[in-house]
Amino acid sequence: MSNSADSPATGDGPVRTRRFRPVRILTVAVFALAGLIFFTSFNTAKGTNIRTDTSLLKLSDLIQERSRKNKELDESNATLRDDVESLAERDDGSTKAQDEKLTGLEDSAGTRPVRGKAVTVTLNDAPPNATAKLPGYPEPQPDYLVIHQQDLQAVVNALWNGGAEGIKVMDQRLISTSAVRCVGNTLILQGRVYSPPYKITAVGDPGKLQQALADSPAIQNYMVYVNVYGLGWKVTDDGTVTLPGYSGTVDLHYAKPVK
Repeated sequence: MSNSADSPATGDGPVRTRRFRPVRILTVAVFALAGLIFFTSFNTAKGTNIRTDTSLLKLSDLIQERSRKNKELDESNATLRDDVESLAERDDGSTKAQDEKLTGLEDSAGTRPVRGKAVTVTLNDAPPNATAKLPGYPEPQPDYLVIHQQDLQAVVNALWNGGAEGIKVMDQRLISTSAVRCVGNTLILQGRVYSPPYKITAVGDPGKLQQALADSPAIQNYMVYVNVYGLGWKVTDDGTVTLPGYSGTVDLHYAKPVK
């Protein structure tokens, strides 16, 4: 059966014209896209199963190994520093006033142990199956249930504001160049990796430290998530403790422009 719109008449009889069919073009495009995806997957996999977490596990193992190695180097560095200081104290030719000034500088830098009454703050992720405990709040997103970098920073800043003489995060003493950073739900501090729960200990007046925590707007916001979604929060009075001195390198490292 002919159609006048498809087969216009000419002097030699009807001639069939080729119509533009979008479906054919779409089909070709789909097959081309599928081919590109297969090629990309092949290039990425390089003969391995990209549906497994093997590569991620290897990366995690590498991070943990580097973290362990950094801890060993820190401990070795601390031992060497103690040896050097012991040798220097035998007869360094300095006066008593100079020794006292040096001790004061070391205390300010955080390289010497500090002893006194302390408060410890413990932060922890909420249970993975947590729900909103109070009416009027939405059900939690995964982001609501984990400790973030700003939460740790808020606690550290509040403790400094409360007059802390020294602060230890997990098992490391903080100094002026310390950076509290989170990647995913892990803490990276001075080359070492930690998982929650996170413990922050500060030496100082317990009353002032706890009041500074209560007065912090950032911590007040965090406490909403504690009460609604079950994020971990615990403040304990530790009595008298000794915080270790910072044992890592104190050299500043910075980038240099390429000449």
